[in-house]
Amino acid sequence: MFEITNTQNAPAAIGPYSQAVRAGNLLFASGQIPLDPATGEVVEGGIAEQACRSCENVGAILRANGADFTNVVKTTCFLADMGDFAAFNEVYARYFVSKPARSCVAVKDLPKGVLCEVEVIAVL
Repeated sequence: MFEITNTQNAPAAIGPYSQAVRAGNLLFASGQIPLDPATGEVVEGGIAEQACRSCENVGAILRANGADFTNVVKTTCFLADMGDFAAFNEVYARYFVSKPARSCVAVKDLPKGVLCEVEVIAVL
C-alpha cells in the first residue's frame, strides 16, 4: 500500500507521475526542477537561484509528509553543466545539512531547459 503526495506548495507534475510516493516509512520524491509552484514557470536567474528553488520544492514535498531535510537519506542531483557543480553545492549545503548520501551527474538536457533537478528518498 502506498500514498501519493499532492501539495500545492510544490509544482504540479508535468507528466504522468506523482510529486512523491510514500511506501511504509519511505518517501520517494520525484525530481524537482526550479518551477515556481504558483506560476508553473521556471524561476529567473542562474544556477544558484534555480538550485534554491529546486530545494525549496523538495522541502515543500517533505513538509507535506511531516518531514524535513534531516529525514533525507539519499539525493540524486542532475546538472545541465558540471561547470555549475561548485555553485550548486554551495546552495545544496544550506539545505542538506545532515549530509545524506548523494549522486550528482551531468546530463545532456533537463525538462524545460532548466539547469538542475533534485530528487530525494527520505525515511519518515
